[in-house]
Parts: sequence; structure tokens; C-alpha cells
Amino acid sequence: MPRRDLPSPQEALQILSAKRTRPARRPPPPLGRSLNKTLKALDAKFGQGSGALEARWREVVGVEIAKRTEPVKLTRGRNGGPSSLEIRVAGPAAAIIQHQAHEILARVNLFLGADAVQKLRIVQGPLQKKHEAAAKPRRRLAPLDAAAEAGLRSELATAPEGKLKSALLALGRGVLRKARATD
Repeated sequence: MPRRDLPSPQEALQILSAKRTRPARRPPPPLGRSLNKTLKALDAKFGQGSGALEARWREVVGVEIAKRTEPVKLTRGRNGGPSSLEIRVAGPAAAIIQHQAHEILARVNLFLGADAVQKLRIVQGPLQKKHEAAAKPRRRLAPLDAAAEAGLRSELATAPEGKLKSALLALGRGVLRKARATD
């Protein structure tokens, strides 16, 4: 049953054109903008953590020291006490690193901020694999050209199919690549 007290379409347009509507709600500002002040205050108070130190360890202490060491953890002192940095040293290099402790502390404090670390704790132990791999990048040899590959396959054509033949092919490729790299 239709209502009789409703305005006609023309009256509705007239009413809507005369009335102001409420403005659309603005979305909240991005969270990063409001967190920026808090993060800056925390960074000023606590400085960069051990994560930043681990990521740039080679740059901070130098290549020679980084080959033999890695940062383990950074401990903040309680109630303004001295902070300490624990580093892991590969075996017999600990004595050398002990003599370079003042230089390491100076470089770390240059990176983290003045007097960020007062003590250096040296722990002997094996280094993680990722640091050893980063210290010695492996150079990949270029693949063999088609003629060398065909010659190698023709020489091994009489060998029976199986693991031995594939191992001989791999060995032959390696020897030919090395020979070509040294030329």
C-alpha cells in the first residue's frame, strides 16, 4: 500500500538541492606517520641493535677481523651500567683478537654511537656457515662450448650408461673448464 505523504520526485530533488549533506569521513592517517615519532624516540634512546651490527659487521671491523669473528649478542647494562658485546672467534685467533679489542670497540662505538659498548666479551667457537661463505665467494666457471661438449661425449660413447658415465662426464667437464680458465 503506497504512502500518500511522500514528496513527488520533483519535490524530492528540490529538498535535496537545498539541504547540505554531511561531509564524507576522512580515513585515518597512515600508521607509519604516527609511529615515526615513537620510533625516532626509541632509536635516540636505545640506538641501533645487534641486527644492524650483524648486517654490516665486515664494514665495521674490517675484512681481516670479520673473517675470524662474528657478533653474537649486544647486552645493554642495567641502570646505566656498562654495555657489552659478545663476539665469537674461530679457534686460535682469539689471542690476536684480544689484542685488537680496543680497536674493535672503537670501531663498533663509531658505528653504534659514542660509548654504546664498553666491554668486549670473546667466546671461542666455530663461526656460522653464512659468514664463512661470505668471506670466500666462489667463482663459477663458464659452461663448455658445444664443440668441447660434443668431443667429450664422443670419447665416452663406448662407456656403458649409468652412474659411472655421468660421473666421468662431470669430471671431464670440470677438467676442461679449469684448463680453459687457466689459459
